Amino acid sequence: MISKEQIAAKYNEVFGQDATHIVRSPGRINIIGEHTDYNEGFVLPTAIDKAIYVAVEKRTDDFIRLYAEDFKAYFEIALANIRPVEEGWPNYVLGVVDQLQQRGFSLGGFNMYIDGDVPLGAGLSSSAALECAAGYALNVLFDLQLARVDIAKIGQLAEHNYAGVKCGIMDQFASVMSKAGHVVKLDCRDLSFSYKPLDLGDYAVLLLNTNVKHSLASSAYNDRRAACEEGVRLVQAAYPDVKSLRDVTVAQLDQYVKDVDQDIYEKCRFVVEENQRLNDACIALENGDLEELGQQLYRAHDGLSKEYEVSCKELDFLVDYVKNFPEVLGARMMGGGFGGCTINLVHKSFQDLLIDRLAPIYKAQFDLDLTAIKVVPSNGTELLV
Repeated sequence: MISKEQIAAKYNEVFGQDATHIVRSPGRINIIGEHTDYNEGFVLPTAIDKAIYVAVEKRTDDFIRLYAEDFKAYFEIALANIRPVEEGWPNYVLGVVDQLQQRGFSLGGFNMYIDGDVPLGAGLSSSAALECAAGYALNVLFDLQLARVDIAKIGQLAEHNYAGVKCGIMDQFASVMSKAGHVVKLDCRDLSFSYKPLDLGDYAVLLLNTNVKHSLASSAYNDRRAACEEGVRLVQAAYPDVKSLRDVTVAQLDQYVKDVDQDIYEKCRFVVEENQRLNDACIALENGDLEELGQQLYRAHDGLSKEYEVSCKELDFLVDYVKNFPEVLGARMMGGGFGGCTINLVHKSFQDLLIDRLAPIYKAQFDLDLTAIKVVPSNGTELLV
């Protein structure tokens, strides 16, 4: 974890004066509920103890000056010239500024220093964390009186329009809205949400990064969306009030989809059952039943791998391996698929032993390093100074 004193000192070193505000906005994990977001279903994320930090101060002119510690790079642009840029990383901040301007807010120039400890490329949403950190910092700096939910929405649109990624709302929502000791049950249809207790006791969340990202991901994502939409269309013929798979039952899929297209049927059934698994997981959390939560994770992975077909041999290997140990209550692939991390519910005393055993076996099997990431569910976006 990076301290506010470290951020303050680096800001002073880069810009030659003190920052007015320092904001921390975390990355996130999703306990269960994968590929449900674009089907108006539920997700169950929480923020983690790894975050993006920004320090800001007003300028006397109308320029934005950014410095990214990861890239040791400056970027400068006039407020009047805001547009997506080729450098890439500034777009996560510029997209937020653009959204604020579109909403009629009057901003001045500012300096912003950016650092963080969210592992990049692990599917922990460092981009959403940066968008939300920037949005929250500018909200405070210019006294915009934005609600937290608005900051999440602004971050999502910044990613759509400036980073070119048509993401759902979960990542930004989790970054801004999370509460330590809880997960957020988010309804992706109307953004209503509730907090569920996450009392892990002697257990911890351990992420195992495959360090692969197969090229299938983007085309498969589009194929899955199309299959879900087609399944909805088939059911709508008999039930016109159905708007998405959120409204569909397995019995309806059995009747109207199964005999038409087996593949579409399986993809749609996965989504319907994943929403049910998420509800079952919430009941388990409310009852303090971590063993049942773990079983839901294993069932979810089985569905993601065999029915929705978005896993890969590396992810399947990691989940199958940890099933050998009673100290691991559950595991599944996390994220869009075809690479990234598995999320594991592991006894605290067993984490290091598991990593030590698994890493060389994984290396021998795939000639890849296994990266273990210990995470602690944490608060959402915070003003540190």
